[in-house]
Amino acid sequence: MHGPAITVTNTDLDKKALGPDPLIHPTATVRDSTFGRYVEIGARAKIVESHLDDYSYAMDDSNIIYTRIGKFVNIAAAVRVNPGNHPVDRATLHHFTYRSAQYGLGEDDDTFFDWRRSQPVTIGHDVWLGHGAIVLPGVTIGIGAAVGAGAVVSKDVAPYAIVAGVPARPLRQRFPDGVAEALMALAWWDWPHEKLREALPDFRGLSAEEFIEKHGGRQVNHKNP
Repeated sequence: MHGPAITVTNTDLDKKALGPDPLIHPTATVRDSTFGRYVEIGARAKIVESHLDDYSYAMDDSNIIYTRIGKFVNIAAAVRVNPGNHPVDRATLHHFTYRSAQYGLGEDDDTFFDWRRSQPVTIGHDVWLGHGAIVLPGVTIGIGAAVGAGAVVSKDVAPYAIVAGVPARPLRQRFPDGVAEALMALAWWDWPHEKLREALPDFRGLSAEEFIEKHGGRQVNHKNP
């Protein structure tokens, strides 16, 4: 972790203030994971062998394993990232074949879990995963993408795309290509905290195009001459 985790009561959460150390609800489970600054982990969330970068959060009942998460990522409640698959090629689907120790049948099958680790999920900066969304193993979600509530993401998602459905399919792009490329070049998510504070009125009040123009970005014009 970036620093020592801070556990809080429900009363404290009503007046929470995020900071350099991660804010982790006392009912959350975190194992072998790291966090950046201003990170929040909600109630009953489970985070295993994953990293959440600066300003990202995972809300209540989210379950995330073997995942690399960028900055300013918004993970709604009950989201599942990189869920396990049962072995459809074996004689049985039951997990006694790989969680054998708890049944007194022998040692666990480490090769099964190694396969899961070899299929990590990558989530870019400024992504939104809607309530109850599921992101399957090996998927990459690009910068600025939005995933609809209840979607099942089985394929990579392009930067600044909006996807929804089961399986998730593209609905539209958030911005024209030139605007999206300019935002990625501007990389505001790497700005220091004080610059974010200064630019807050612009994040709130300007369109993406106006924001890019004011802050020195350059749009790419893809129209034919």
